[in-house]
Amino acid sequence: MTNEKYIHEFQTLKNFFEKYCNDKHKNQKKITKTLRYNEINHKLELLLCDDCYELIDYSLDRLNECPHEIKPRCRTCPKPCYEPVIWKKVAKLMRYSGIRLGLTKIKNRILGAK
Repeated sequence: MTNEKYIHEFQTLKNFFEKYCNDKHKNQKKITKTLRYNEINHKLELLLCDDCYELIDYSLDRLNECPHEIKPRCRTCPKPCYEPVIWKKVAKLMRYSGIRLGLTKIKNRILGAK
């Protein structure tokens, strides 16, 4: 995948994980993670609890190792690389955050239009 697509993918993970963790957990801490993709380093600032950090770290590893040139959505991937138990946790988190982030975007559009 292109570097632009990679950046978009890890930013999406960051947004979803931080939304979920902020709403559901306490004891978040600031974590800086450096990701390397196509010989380029990407710095990622995270605000997560230990459990969510462990899960996003796993997800970012899967993203780095994705063998597809054109990355499919993980839920439609013909060769899933997530362990089933971890996939269920990530899917639950993504559903929760996706709904709330989508509603926030709609709310901001409505309030911004007034």
